[in-house]
Amino acid sequence: MKKIIIAIDGFSSTGKSTLAKQLAKELGYVYVDTGAMYRAVTYFAMQNHWVSEAHLDKEQVVQNLNKVQLRFQFNDVLGFAEMYLNGVNVEKEIRTLEVSQNVSRIAEISEVRAKLVQQQQEMGQDKGIVMDGRDIGTVVFPKAELKIFMTASAETRAQRRYQELLGKSQKVTYNEVLENVQQRDYIDTHRDDSPLVQAEDAVVIDNSDLTREEQFTKVLALVNQKIR
Repeated sequence: MKKIIIAIDGFSSTGKSTLAKQLAKELGYVYVDTGAMYRAVTYFAMQNHWVSEAHLDKEQVVQNLNKVQLRFQFNDVLGFAEMYLNGVNVEKEIRTLEVSQNVSRIAEISEVRAKLVQQQQEMGQDKGIVMDGRDIGTVVFPKAELKIFMTASAETRAQRRYQELLGKSQKVTYNEVLENVQQRDYIDTHRDDSPLVQAEDAVVIDNSDLTREEQFTKVLALVNQKIR
């Protein structure tokens, strides 16, 4: 069967990565978590004190982008690829609420987006790839054979994210997570460069009331239609 590009976009905490991993495993495709790439750049900026809730030194971030080396390395035990920043596994460090609070601001920077979009496009040259993010179907792969746009209510997404963070022993409150989700939604949809929008030919999946299994079955049927 022919290989295709599957582009999954949508709001934060809609389970894009979970769905993308499921599809990649089922199809034997490469999975690329573009959100992890932006999170890694954010973590790099935080380590160097160029970004915080009250501060963003855009000039320093841009000037030092050449010092950011990103790669995914497959973990056989976990069953998915983890993010490495300059040779160091930062998969755990980039998933904190603190990184979440800063990532949308870093992703707004045009130079950051240009660097990462170029890398992402190179990854998909041979197709057979599942990629999720905010602008995959509109900017990275506008000609992708299948585009999915995922959404759910802010409250539903915040509850999911809250439970996930609690499971990682992070001390957060539901209201903090909800505020972060709403803030990221606003920034993602209002930024000047590549804002989060639904591609005209994308299939919308509202998973507010869907289980992971129901969602996977629904999307896999769409994939099989495109492949055949």
